[in-house]
Amino acid sequence: MTQQKNRTMGLIVIGDEILSGRRSDKHMPYLLELLKERGLHLSWAEYIADDPERIISTFKRTFASGDIVFITGGIGSTPDDHTRQCAAKALGVELALHPQAKELIGQRIVEMAEGDPVKADVNSPLNAPRLRMGEFPVGASIIPNTYNKIPGFHIQEHYFMPGFPVMAGPMMIWILDTIYPHLFHQFDFIEKSFIAAGAMEATITPLMEEIEKKYPEIKVFSLPSVGDPTKEGILSQRHMELGVKGPASQVDVALKELRVGVEAFNTTTYDLTK
Repeated sequence: MTQQKNRTMGLIVIGDEILSGRRSDKHMPYLLELLKERGLHLSWAEYIADDPERIISTFKRTFASGDIVFITGGIGSTPDDHTRQCAAKALGVELALHPQAKELIGQRIVEMAEGDPVKADVNSPLNAPRLRMGEFPVGASIIPNTYNKIPGFHIQEHYFMPGFPVMAGPMMIWILDTIYPHLFHQFDFIEKSFIAAGAMEATITPLMEEIEKKYPEIKVFSLPSVGDPTKEGILSQRHMELGVKGPASQVDVALKELRVGVEAFNTTTYDLTK
């Protein structure tokens, strides 16, 4: 595992149901909160349909990137689940039943059988699809599943989890707290912002560029809004949220310069808490 302070982390959410709108993605908001609590941040995210060719090409690219990648969806045993197979093809390895996964899935099969010896037979045709969920790319390790014991897997810093948030959520916590605690709060990254009434991006852009040039570790951002009539005060009118993010040692001074510069255009600014 690469040891460095500032690792790039990404998320891939796989599933037709997300892109069709039948389900809303809950993985990214949850992962963002987990990362923020640990002083980390997400650099990119992708949504992919259940399309094997696209999944394989995506994995080939991300395996080569050196990024830490969280992947949800498609690790079941139904015909529309392609993630396990695509990960193996992207790596050029075979799928194989992982011994620990077989044991854990076997325990789950026995639990669900409720004393019925036929249903509890791990080797019966009935349970073959369940065992397939333990077939991972050769060289993979398991990610424990506290919800129903059927594990996810990880290989080359890619972490494969079910599409169910109730299962993927605890897995994300396990991944971060078990494998990456050395990355927590290594780099004091914060962001602060304010509201500028009626500000125009074209007017403020040169100021934003000047601040980024002066403070290379700082990123300046703008979030324009036409106003929300359901809100009160300045938020009901055209406005812009302006801010900076980066090392805590530079954020306050850069934010102050940004705010002073914006106010020099006769623009009224407001704290976000007001």
